[in-house]
Amino acid sequence: MHLKNFEAVQVDDDQLFELRRLALEGEGLQLEFKRRATHPEKVIREMIAFANTNGGTLLVGVDDDGSIPGIKYPDEESMGIEEMLKHCKPKLVYHELIVAISNNRYVIRYDIPQSDKRPHFFEFGNEAPSAYVRAADMSIKASAEMQEIIRRKRKPKDIQFTYGEHEKILMAYLQTHQSITFSEFRTLTKLNRFKASRKLILLVLADVLKITAGEKGDVYSRA
Repeated sequence: MHLKNFEAVQVDDDQLFELRRLALEGEGLQLEFKRRATHPEKVIREMIAFANTNGGTLLVGVDDDGSIPGIKYPDEESMGIEEMLKHCKPKLVYHELIVAISNNRYVIRYDIPQSDKRPHFFEFGNEAPSAYVRAADMSIKASAEMQEIIRRKRKPKDIQFTYGEHEKILMAYLQTHQSITFSEFRTLTKLNRFKASRKLILLVLADVLKITAGEKGDVYSRA
């Protein structure tokens, strides 16, 4: 669903106040700034990350430092983003608003709710479809484990798992270590990839573990 709003021809004081408030807040888990949409695929990845995580707001025309130079031709930037959104599967729900900051400068505001169809994927060119999630102020490619956890958390239900030898080894490890990676867990338990993945996914879904995406891979810690 795409809700266009090009009514902001004149400066709206309420919209401008809210925009400045967000700019001062700075980038974070649910807020991202883009100076321009010169590379719309980067904008789409951020939007997908918000939809796959907790939702968020993306502002085009705001610099990383929170300054608001705006953009001159919002229609062109919007059209480029809309065209690139065709590569998002399944279709993304979002709200778009053009905010005038002067008589010839604008900011495009995108509000993306957490999706009930997550995970969403970006399918572009010859690249394999990729899902993204939000971690702090970054959007990170989601691992296979993260994708499965996102998918299954859409409809929470009782999770049953066996608290066996491997789980005991893991919990003992986490008593003396803050977190563990997937590869460390495999080394620790000598499990193959499939079994290690399944155990970690079930432990996260059962709220025994917490998964955190990182640029160097996921880390698991006690919930």
